[in-house]
Amino acid sequence: MRSPKVLSYIQDVSQISAATLLTVAMLGSSVVAGGLVGLAISFRNLPDVRVLRNYIPSETSYVYDINGALLDNVHGEANREVIDLDDISPDMKRAVLAMEDSAFYTHQGINPTGIARAFFANFQAGSTVQGGSTVTMQLVKNLFLTPERTISRKLVEVVLAMRIEQIFEKDEIFELYLNQVYWGHNTYGAETAAQSYFNKSAKDLTLAESAMMAGLIQAPESFSPFLDYEEAKKRQALVLNRMEQLQWASAEEVEAAKKQPLTLGEITSFRSSQAPYVTEAVMKELTDQFGEEAVAKGGMRIQTTIDLDLQQLAEDTVADSYYRYFGSGAYADEMALVAVDPRTHFVKALVGGVDHGSSQFNRAVQSTRQPGSAFKPFVYYAAFASGKYTPDSMISDSPVSYPDGYKTYTPRNYDGSFMGDIPLRKALETSRNVPAIKLGQTVGINRIVEIARTLGIESPMDPVISLPLGAVDLTPLELAGAYATFANYGWHSDPTLIVQVTDSRGNMILDNTPKPQLLLDPWASAALTNVLQGVISQGTATNAKIGRPAAGKTGTTDSQRDVWFVGYVPQLATAVWVGNDDNRPLGSGATGGGYAAPVWRDFMVEALRDEPVEQFRKPNEFIRP
Repeated sequence: MRSPKVLSYIQDVSQISAATLLTVAMLGSSVVAGGLVGLAISFRNLPDVRVLRNYIPSETSYVYDINGALLDNVHGEANREVIDLDDISPDMKRAVLAMEDSAFYTHQGINPTGIARAFFANFQAGSTVQGGSTVTMQLVKNLFLTPERTISRKLVEVVLAMRIEQIFEKDEIFELYLNQVYWGHNTYGAETAAQSYFNKSAKDLTLAESAMMAGLIQAPESFSPFLDYEEAKKRQALVLNRMEQLQWASAEEVEAAKKQPLTLGEITSFRSSQAPYVTEAVMKELTDQFGEEAVAKGGMRIQTTIDLDLQQLAEDTVADSYYRYFGSGAYADEMALVAVDPRTHFVKALVGGVDHGSSQFNRAVQSTRQPGSAFKPFVYYAAFASGKYTPDSMISDSPVSYPDGYKTYTPRNYDGSFMGDIPLRKALETSRNVPAIKLGQTVGINRIVEIARTLGIESPMDPVISLPLGAVDLTPLELAGAYATFANYGWHSDPTLIVQVTDSRGNMILDNTPKPQLLLDPWASAALTNVLQGVISQGTATNAKIGRPAAGKTGTTDSQRDVWFVGYVPQLATAVWVGNDDNRPLGSGATGGGYAAPVWRDFMVEALRDEPVEQFRKPNEFIRP
């Protein structure tokens, strides 16, 4: 087992007492005794074992869903969870000491009798069945020294072991050892090994399980029950026999342990995430904030906002919809879905693509695409919040042109027709482009940009005339978060994937408890929601009907490269994007209502199956600006 040399070399020769040198000499052999002369000269370069007081071993970080279900673990070479000695079963502690150092609680760091006994036991067996190093010596070797086999290094190991015994209590040393020891398959420490080999905590290990684990320490990969169960059983028997010999277990207990059926767990190091798009996004956010080493080795406990049941539903919906509606990528090769709770702005589900195994690119948070008419609600909200418009105010859907630099910009409706004077409600329900452009000019493009920024849109946004038609690149997460604020009548929190992060001892590192602020006018938000309900009931998104009050907006770019549907009920706001990674057009007639709305509907119907039907508040319940 290799551990980094993380400890400084500042021990002075004066710290090594005559008594220590005398004890070393007791190892015997004139060769060793002669070697001490040269070794003493270099004692000033020995590690100062006192730094173990502040030693923090690398620990695995764990990622959980909002209900505590494990999503993933993240670690470097060492997959480890540090625990207290009291949290390890007595059988486990006795089994390890029986095999590795039965005199641990009586010696002072070295055990000449044990070395001799191990030599003869190994000689008689023809293989290594007992170790000569004490637990303290093994700890020194793992933490401070290289694995080279020389007399001088062995003497250094002895000296440092005795020095540790002078400074630390036995239980402190044993706890360090049990958290440091390597158990195979990149698994370090008793807790992580117990979880891997037997899918249980170290405190719950039986005598049979403890004996099998203790038998692995000398060559964990060779003796691993995952690789050679029969060999692991032989090692278990050696440990049990040794415990009986020491009278640490009765003959009856040993016999019962040998016969106990064992149910193995699984190798936990580097296993796949249950929600890879989510955990990768979480890891990137935390790495940007705390650094890669802190995340991979800091033992973080990361509670995400994700509901694993909703996440799996979202992933299944995206995959099923892809094959049901688009057939092996004939029209669209990718989708993304983000669901946000409007009451907290916690992200409840996030899917960055049809199949993470085929593509790890996370379109939910990394891909910026034009939202088309799904941007129009920002414009209509600005109009309602100005105090000059209501959903029933009239606007002219008629030809218009605007100077745009050296040319003229002439907006057109999707079908090329004009409706004349129509209510704002109808203009948004039917997604008319010309009224949106006119409304944008009236309320001011800069005001629309300001509102979008208030709602958490961070993507670059130019105040161009065509902005009301979605002339901006946004992520699905940005749109879902903004619509969630409309759903919550203007109350906004920053959308997040992380509830909180603690260290392995429970100390808070990051707390994202929602701190909602009223950033939008409630009446204008309720008025917008009232109009967006008509988009589903009788407008461009009738494919999004889910049998309960819902509001939303379709989005389709002029070139049919991107289609969207973003909609919400009071409990959940969800954005769906459909398109091609290479920006290939989806084909003539592709719309958000035809492509994205059915995906949204399928997800929402199942996601809300056990949720009560909630009505939206009406605009007249609020004071109009």
